[in-house]
Amino acid sequence: MKNQFLDEAKIELINGHAKKRHPFRYFTLATIKNGKPRQRTVVLRKTLTDLSFVFYTDKRTQKIEDLQQNSSCSALFYHPKKLLQLRVSGTAELITDKEQIATYWHTVQEASKKDYTTKIAPGTLINNPDAIAYTSEENYFCPVKIIPTSMEYLRLKRPNHIRVLFTRIDKDWSGEFLVP
Repeated sequence: MKNQFLDEAKIELINGHAKKRHPFRYFTLATIKNGKPRQRTVVLRKTLTDLSFVFYTDKRTQKIEDLQQNSSCSALFYHPKKLLQLRVSGTAELITDKEQIATYWHTVQEASKKDYTTKIAPGTLINNPDAIAYTSEENYFCPVKIIPTSMEYLRLKRPNHIRVLFTRIDKDWSGEFLVP
């Protein structure tokens, strides 16, 4: 019975990157800096068969620095119509293989590629939003893979809410029901 909830979570994560308007497309990523959590919204770009998933960022961002210092992270997905929440804990892995990077880069829309080519790093203070300069020589595109170690499924419904904690053991997942 628990596997049906894991299967549902996997389908929703796949739909999150496959369907533009799916609520899982944008998720909250939490990293740790100096022992304190830092959150931001990122875009789900790919869900892999092992439930790992990928987002893109500029390699000069604070989130990359955070993940290089501590690869532990969590992701929060919420589907308001289904009242479904997924909390994923895992480790982040910066994708450095040039072929993989090129494959992901080719999926970025042309208009969005400039987001990875600012001359100064994201988060740098500027005087005017129109003063951003871009470079055509290089990009700072960085795909990041989150490898989940646990996933908590919570479905709010009547008469009973359903909460399941899935833990990854090697390549398999084990589930346990929790009090909602």
